[in-house]
Amino acid sequence: MSGRICRMDMVVASRDLPYMNTVKPKTQSVEAVVVGAGMAGMTLAHALASAGIEVALIDRADPEVMLTASHDGRTTAIAAGSARVLRGIGLWDGIGVHACPIETIRVSDAGSLMFLHFDHRETGDVPLGHIIENRLIRQGMYARAEFRGNLEIIAPTEVLNIERGESGVTVQLENGANLRARVVFACDGRNSALRKAVGIPVTEWGYDQSSFVCTIAHERPHQNIAHERFLPGGPFALLPMMDLPEPVNGMQHQSSVVWSVSNNLVLAIRELDGAGFIEALGRCVGGFLGDIALASPRWVHPLGLKHAIRYTDQRLALVGDAAHAIHPIAGQGLNMGIRDVAALAELVVDARRLGRDIGDPDILLDYERWRRVDNMMLTVTTDGLTRLFSNDIAPVRTVRDLGLAAVNATPPLRKFFMRHAMGLVGQLPRLVRGEAL
Repeated sequence: MSGRICRMDMVVASRDLPYMNTVKPKTQSVEAVVVGAGMAGMTLAHALASAGIEVALIDRADPEVMLTASHDGRTTAIAAGSARVLRGIGLWDGIGVHACPIETIRVSDAGSLMFLHFDHRETGDVPLGHIIENRLIRQGMYARAEFRGNLEIIAPTEVLNIERGESGVTVQLENGANLRARVVFACDGRNSALRKAVGIPVTEWGYDQSSFVCTIAHERPHQNIAHERFLPGGPFALLPMMDLPEPVNGMQHQSSVVWSVSNNLVLAIRELDGAGFIEALGRCVGGFLGDIALASPRWVHPLGLKHAIRYTDQRLALVGDAAHAIHPIAGQGLNMGIRDVAALAELVVDARRLGRDIGDPDILLDYERWRRVDNMMLTVTTDGLTRLFSNDIAPVRTVRDLGLAAVNATPPLRKFFMRHAMGLVGQLPRLVRGEAL
């Protein structure tokens, strides 16, 4: 099996994706099937392939569409621990060149003088994280797949059926091909079809909030500072990005905006024209960046929480958003998924080296036990922060402002929270520790 992307609907290779092959898919045997070629699924497929495991990666979306700016205008905060994982599996060189380091994080409450200030120099000389456009992450991951001789991406196609038994699984694809494997990993997002198909229930609720996502150009440099501001309607994040390749309105500095608002305001904000939207956005940003202008389209995403009651079933495991989806208040969604990947890959690779069946239920249960506590704690924390800061009740506001000030005035506590944000707290997999898989 050669490293390639099999297109189901193409006769001629894409000019935009020169590494794309048009090899007709066929019935074949692999060791693992990963369903979902989003960032968590791609990371898992690369991690397994980097250790010599044969992987088939299936996705319903057209790779050409997934790699465009119009498909996903969001950015992702890659925590320091997650960057170690990507570096350890050979992905960081192609992604890190587009990454803007976060050297400082400033957390504040609207209208308050209290704040929380994280400076990366307190934990060493490593950035707290990086901000990267999602499309650039995907481009780097797809490009690296060309050189993985044991990783095949088959897209676009649907998974029609999965038969799981004592000795393995058979995955039937929409194009008629069958894949035989030892295990299936569901990385197909918060609305996971595989999770529903095997009957794994979820705990879920909505926040009555949606987030507007866009990129702005601005007059003054951001100095690699990420801002998290708590407004009555929801959190407002301003995240530093690499400078624009071409200026917008004469401005080349840029930042990503994630603006969470109450759902009763979404329609009114969505209907604002460009000038009106920038005026409203400017009131949230403030004047410290100088003039601002839209540098991208606007997207809006409803916000909610989901957490699977369990992560595993017979020869199947949920990974990333398929297992847990949280509010973007702390920018930890993908980082949770990457830690899932690091733990699962370590267990699977170690088992394979010992000659064990990588779909053994004990291995999958070890993965669930390892990751569930960390994921639950972060889910509860982000849910609590969302509820605590998404209101303007005076006594509550006083308590939370005093809390920010107390943490900021206590260096050991401040350093602990910084390391938590960096993904460097808890039982860390080898990849997160910077060690080889």
